Amino acid sequence: MNVTELLPDAPPSSAPTVTPLQKNSFDSALDAAGAAFDRADAAERAFAEHRGGLVEMMVERANADVLLQLATSAAQRTTQAISTLFGMQV
Repeated sequence: MNVTELLPDAPPSSAPTVTPLQKNSFDSALDAAGAAFDRADAAERAFAEHRGGLVEMMVERANADVLLQLATSAAQRTTQAISTLFGMQV
């Protein structure tokens, strides 16, 4: 998802100060979730090959699931906000 800043129509001197959005924050959340799934897959392979523990595998999988839920929640909230904006009568 790419987010572009909306510039105000008023001159810069009278415009309120707005902090810009963190660049690529959603991309970094998805990358973190992907990396967590990679770690979980590695922990599962290690457990299957008798090189890793059951608890480590479960913790890595739970961590990956939580990060995926956070990314999904962020996407749903963004979609809901945009839908609300498009539904407004101007």
